[in-house]
Amino acid sequence: MTDVTQLLRRWREGDPEAMNRVLPVVYDELRRLAQARLRRERPGHTLGTTGLVHEAYLRLVDVERVEWQDRAHFLAMASRTMRRVLIDYANQRNAAKRGGVRQQLALGDDLAAPELDLDTALELDAVLSRLEALNPRQAKAVELRFFGGLTLEETAEVLGTSAPTAMRDLRFAQAWLARELAGER
Repeated sequence: MTDVTQLLRRWREGDPEAMNRVLPVVYDELRRLAQARLRRERPGHTLGTTGLVHEAYLRLVDVERVEWQDRAHFLAMASRTMRRVLIDYANQRNAAKRGGVRQQLALGDDLAAPELDLDTALELDAVLSRLEALNPRQAKAVELRFFGGLTLEETAEVLGTSAPTAMRDLRFAQAWLARELAGER
């Protein structure tokens, strides 16, 4: 059992010192996740890597009744939380402005995406939420790989599958998302 897993279990059991010790241990990994997410945002995004890491961590600290399993589970939750922070940020900015040109979203073979404008990020979030209702594992695979920047092997580890299964999930999800996004335009 890794140090992170032990700390997460102690945190779950109510040890406040364990909570304080988790961040320094996973900080570099959280920064890597945040950088991967922010690379897909528009240029000049006012929320930086450090701000995204800290906001996500603060939200994770407030989560109650999470049965932390291990480091991979924590990073998956952190990736999802970062997605929510950015979507919330986009919603706030979108509420403050009107109009704008919709950006065409093209997912590459490796699920790499261009920088997203606010409308496209919100549209992708809505479509991804629909996929999650149909197939949660495929939606989570996209979230981890596309938004979280995890490798195929890391994605498979978090999903509890083999790398080939994770790749099949990603390929299916990519085709489904492309079809759904094309239908919304």
